[in-house]
Amino acid sequence: MSVEERIKHAEDKLKEHFTAIDEVAVSNTEKVLNAFKEERVAVRHFSGTTGYGYGDEGRDTLGKVFARAFGAEKALVSPALLSGTHTITCALFGILRPNQNMLIITGEPYDTLRGVIWEKGNGSLKDFGICVDFVPLNAEGKIDFSAVRAALEKNAYEVVYIQRSRGYELRDSFTVEEIGAACMQVRNFGFGGCIFVDNCYGEFVERREPTEVGADLMAGSLIKNPGGGLAPTGGYIAGKERYVLACENRFTAPSVGAEIGSYAYGYQPFYEGFFLAPHAVAQALKGSLLIGKCLEELGYENFPKLHKLPADITRAVRFDTEKQLTDFIVSVQECSPVDSFVRPEAWDMPGYEDKVIMAAGTFVGGATSELSADAPIRKPYTAYFQGGLTYEHCRIACKRILEKLT
Repeated sequence: MSVEERIKHAEDKLKEHFTAIDEVAVSNTEKVLNAFKEERVAVRHFSGTTGYGYGDEGRDTLGKVFARAFGAEKALVSPALLSGTHTITCALFGILRPNQNMLIITGEPYDTLRGVIWEKGNGSLKDFGICVDFVPLNAEGKIDFSAVRAALEKNAYEVVYIQRSRGYELRDSFTVEEIGAACMQVRNFGFGGCIFVDNCYGEFVERREPTEVGADLMAGSLIKNPGGGLAPTGGYIAGKERYVLACENRFTAPSVGAEIGSYAYGYQPFYEGFFLAPHAVAQALKGSLLIGKCLEELGYENFPKLHKLPADITRAVRFDTEKQLTDFIVSVQECSPVDSFVRPEAWDMPGYEDKVIMAAGTFVGGATSELSADAPIRKPYTAYFQGGLTYEHCRIACKRILEKLT
């Protein structure tokens, strides 16, 4: 079977999934459009400001649009939130105080957050006397509620933390339904504090967000899903007003909160990116399924499995050798519109425990809303594929990947 025949065969098998993804995109686009209309977004909101940014309508209205679209009471959205890790860190330092405790119920967190939580002498939560425990997932890669209950009965926690995406783990990401069920269970166990969700890679994948099913707070990066490929930087924090206000005070200063903060370059890419985000996410999801299906038929195990819709835009693909892994990453880079001639090499990326190889020939540096892939150089050799602003680009990349691996 030729490469083109393999791709067409996979597309035929995925028609029902593609239709379902398109239906979700329509629903989410309508939700975002209604948020724009209800907040009366106008051309003046695109203008930049300088200095303190007092009365910055573009900044303030952008937060209101995010909050309304995400079913939240309030949202902080800013270009000065530099990454998903920075945004989550800002939120955690906002809602936690010295000598308080947090429980992570979705296993060990993503690599870059471990230094934020446990490292000594770098200004981590641990340095501020904040204790963070985590409950390992069960054998099926799901939340172990019996262990969660035992932990909540043993210690007093102010925050329960849920990581939606798989990170660098071989497990499925959590669906919004699963997150909602987890929120309900945690409440049934008597927890009355803040339920916080790391929502990176999950926005607009489903019809609802964690803040619509019981989460008190969630955060994410604008160079992932909600930036739609246009946001040049930034992050968001959305949820209950009292928690977002606490995050705003940590983000700037307790005396001013979100009343200050300028951005001289203007907000149009953030508004337009957010408007396009549901469609861009749908393109990435279909691209992920296509590549996953083709690789599965070549014998490469990947997560999530192809019989169900993904819960976020990432896909984990396990290879037998380091060479297969690097060939996959290199083939993604070769199909990039930017720096296609560059050969990725593994290096010591800040915040990671192992060397990481990354393909990211993107218009926005490192944007995982765009077609990209990365992998830690460790066993099992697993690549993490994400993004793709157009299905056509994903399809072309799939062709190149299959040519490289077959």
